[in-house]
Amino acid sequence: MRLRLALLLAAMTASALFLSACPKPNGYRAVHVYPHIDYARMVALQTMPGDGNFVLAVTKDGVVFRANLDDPGDQPNVFLDIEDRIIEPTGGEEGLLGLALAPDFLASGDFYVYYSAGDPRRTVLSRFSSDTVQADDASEHVLLEIPQPYANHKGGQLVFGPDGYLYLGLGDGGSGGDPRGNGQNTGVLLGKILRLDVSQPDYRIPRDNPFVAGGGRPEIFAYGFRNPWRFSFDRETGALWAADVGQNEWEEVDVVVNGGNYGWNVLEGFACFEPQRNCNQDGKIPPRAVYNHDEGCAIIGGYVYRGGAMPELRGWYVYGDNCSGKVWAVDAGKDTGDPVPLADTGVNIVSFMEDEAGELFLVTFNDAIYQLMRKPE
Repeated sequence: MRLRLALLLAAMTASALFLSACPKPNGYRAVHVYPHIDYARMVALQTMPGDGNFVLAVTKDGVVFRANLDDPGDQPNVFLDIEDRIIEPTGGEEGLLGLALAPDFLASGDFYVYYSAGDPRRTVLSRFSSDTVQADDASEHVLLEIPQPYANHKGGQLVFGPDGYLYLGLGDGGSGGDPRGNGQNTGVLLGKILRLDVSQPDYRIPRDNPFVAGGGRPEIFAYGFRNPWRFSFDRETGALWAADVGQNEWEEVDVVVNGGNYGWNVLEGFACFEPQRNCNQDGKIPPRAVYNHDEGCAIIGGYVYRGGAMPELRGWYVYGDNCSGKVWAVDAGKDTGDPVPLADTGVNIVSFMEDEAGELFLVTFNDAIYQLMRKPE
């Protein structure tokens, strides 16, 4: 009896220590991995279902490569090439920006891409088919085209939610300060996160989208964004975490809910964007965390960590900055609490990748992939 009680107390103590653990400030580093995957201008990595060894490396130039993570000798193949369909992405924020595999990809071979096109300038959401090893470049089925007034703030994230619907992030259309007021205008798709049912040949509107009954475009799930470049779902809770790129001063992390208004261009972070004008904050959801431009220039959304290699980081949302290479985390189980600085990587982070085990990787414009790991003791 005493032994059983002692074991129970020991287990409770260990559990309490684990639950109270938090990531060590500046206790992490970015380790270069998979050196054979070094494509220029990578903007995303997509793990492929199955044995977990393959990824799709999405490049801004319009080419997607299928590569074996574990076998450098396994020659990569071109999975998709739509370079001839996009605006030449020599600068700015245009090009091939996002890719998502259909939930039934292994059976259907279907996947979705989001890219910028010209004449007239627009962004395009399309479905392609594949044999799961190589796409049929001629199979494109355009689902949605969005007119774009300027060359920047295109958004780009595509991801299927736990509800089976496709989510797409759109920037406010560009220039500076959202001159057309798109972020707060629910009559347009710019400055929004969209939610679409793509289970049919053309998309349909989920019944519980916030403007199904009127008051805005029915595709909209949430609004008031400047440029939600990368967002993700917590694989355990289903919560949607987004990083919205700021303008003059503040970068922000948002927890996105159905029908939420995240403030742009009335607010930037917690602050009034233009204090001299009316700054009505009613009905606008404040960010979970912010940082200013002393720490970087463009926030890159990551994931709520659910891996096993760093248990003290479990349940923390990890994100970084494109210019400074800094990485932070906030406790996803709390509505408040300061970010913890994790690493100063010195690389140009453009996206994160979560593998099947829940470990986190940094995709960079340094033509390299890095894994977030603890610093050696």
